[in-house]
Amino acid sequence: MNLATSFDQIHLKAKSNRWMNYFAIFLRVALAFGFITSGIVKIVGERFAAGLSVNHPMGQYLEALHNTGFYYTFIGVVQVLAAILLLIPRTVLLGALLYFPVIFNIFMLSYAVRFEGSSLTSPLMVLACLYLILWNYDKIKYILPLNHGQPSPIVPVPATLSNKFPYKFFLGAAAT
Repeated sequence: MNLATSFDQIHLKAKSNRWMNYFAIFLRVALAFGFITSGIVKIVGERFAAGLSVNHPMGQYLEALHNTGFYYTFIGVVQVLAAILLLIPRTVLLGALLYFPVIFNIFMLSYAVRFEGSSLTSPLMVLACLYLILWNYDKIKYILPLNHGQPSPIVPVPATLSNKFPYKFFLGAAAT
């Protein structure tokens, strides 16, 4: 059994669970809310985290970013677009792929300037976005170099979902 087949089986097991489906929907809504609120602030032209002093390295960065003008607005538009795409079931993968580089950049910036305001939220948002990308593994597996030329069968999601609660998964998620 190759790596692609193993991923297919793990993915099918996850997609077959009702609670994992609910969790994916929750993540989509939560991530969308996070980017819609911050994106609208940027589109309107207000400084994000205006209460943060410019004496703090993150405050200096946000002030400089705010002064870039159109680029600041562009970031807000991308955030709102990614959030809207996450809310539409057919475009979830596109939204997650657009969301990931933005939130990863925010995470790295927060870590680089040691900003405690998002030291918990930004890595969790990165993990949530990765979860959504992996949740849609069945759509992106064809561009991944896992098969090494072997065709991967299309595995349909079962019509009935399992009601078994994935305790290990949610305990692991809560532990992070």
